[in-house]
Amino acid sequence: MFQPKYSLGREVGMQDARVRSVAAVFVWAVVLTVVLPGLILQAHGVRISPALALQGVVVAHSGGALARVLTASTVRFVGFGFWVFAYVWLGLAPLAMLATDTYPWPYRADQLTALGAVAVVELGLLAYSAGTALAGRRDEGRAASAPPGLVERVLARRIAPWRLIALCALALGLAAVLISGQPGRLGAYFTSREAITEAGGEDSSLRSLLTWSLSVPAFWALLGLLRVPRATGGDRWLRGVRWLLLPVLVALNVVVNNPISKPRFWAGMVLLTLLFSIPRLCRPRAFRVTAAALIAALLFVFPYSDYFRYSDREDVAVVSLSEQFTANGDYDAFQQVQTGLDHARDDGLSPQNVLGPPLFMVPRSMWPEKPEDTGIALARYAGYDFHNLSAPLWIESYLWAGPFAVIVVFCLLGAFGRRVDDVRHRLRDRAGVLAALLVPAFAFYQMVFLRGSLLAIAGPLTLLVAVPLLISTPTARASRFPSTAMPTAPNRHASIPGTGGHP
Repeated sequence: MFQPKYSLGREVGMQDARVRSVAAVFVWAVVLTVVLPGLILQAHGVRISPALALQGVVVAHSGGALARVLTASTVRFVGFGFWVFAYVWLGLAPLAMLATDTYPWPYRADQLTALGAVAVVELGLLAYSAGTALAGRRDEGRAASAPPGLVERVLARRIAPWRLIALCALALGLAAVLISGQPGRLGAYFTSREAITEAGGEDSSLRSLLTWSLSVPAFWALLGLLRVPRATGGDRWLRGVRWLLLPVLVALNVVVNNPISKPRFWAGMVLLTLLFSIPRLCRPRAFRVTAAALIAALLFVFPYSDYFRYSDREDVAVVSLSEQFTANGDYDAFQQVQTGLDHARDDGLSPQNVLGPPLFMVPRSMWPEKPEDTGIALARYAGYDFHNLSAPLWIESYLWAGPFAVIVVFCLLGAFGRRVDDVRHRLRDRAGVLAALLVPAFAFYQMVFLRGSLLAIAGPLTLLVAVPLLISTPTARASRFPSTAMPTAPNRHASIPGTGGHP
């Protein structure tokens, strides 16, 4: 006779949880859509314009979506990565630029172009939200007995121990060859990116390709060692090899994947992926705390983290958020969208450029008409003598086929991101599967993908995805992954003390 009372208590508890969730959404929404934008608009001489008013919609949209991701009952790595970039680089930064009419680079567009740039950004965000919603409904409507799709089959692949050992051997072999052949050898990796680039001489592009061919396998070798599943028949010999390789791979990653010799986005992706390989941090509450710290770091630490980019280092001057957004070239994404719209108006669209990123490996000697890096093309159009600029996916897709391309690209991206997050959630208790490793890596590197240009990051992104596929094997096919209604005992991964091993 006590069953009704127990059910009532559980119902009250569930209602309480929903109330706390609504409160959390409200708090995050106020912080992201009111407090932080208010700090930006505190700058003197705010200029009211239609573009600034529409930018308020972009801030509300991206901030509200980020608040929902942060308070969701499941961890959504891909959604978090997208909305963080949209909120900071295309929400707050443009708000500061439009409010003060100050931009990082000399090129200036008129008010109509500025309004068009905000509209293109919001169009992409709306399409992404629509794609996410459609994918969510489709996933809810799928039967539990439905066969797994391509995304499920890829993310359910398990790390193969012997393939992983082969990758470790390859990474160490490449390190022995490339580090010894690097001018300055080991010390060069602790100077600056500028010094390493200049040391490459005329073959700097080839040197860059070779260094990425070392950095990516070294990263995956270390991550795989930390999360390789335990062999069912005992793995004493394999465990000894793993203990031997682990400190060597840690040292190698400190050399080739540090923020001095590698771009900050890449070094940050490596660190965060390793951090979230700890199962405890992939739980919703721990993820929210860590994600909040990451947002704070992006706003208040990231602008100063380029200290090691150049050999001639200047003193760090701490300035306001508004000044960082309007003077630091790291936040040029919105200005590049404006430049791209003017470029499209004067020179037309370039549908053939869509072939550049997927065919990046084809040399120009074989393809003279190979599309140019979009960031370089925009820099030349603007008349800059420096070409290392971004080309956000918004303007990259717009230059392919106008607003239609923006809608299609971002709708597909939203659907894909939601699908990946949902599959990772279902596979969260399976040890050694790519869902636990590749999804956080892609989610954080996604910010580089969104910032662009695509041709510049196609090589590292291809390696980032291809290497884990090569060191993993498909799991036995099932009707579909087990639902939460019938939980199964999680597989155990190899126990390595200090890695947060078992959930």
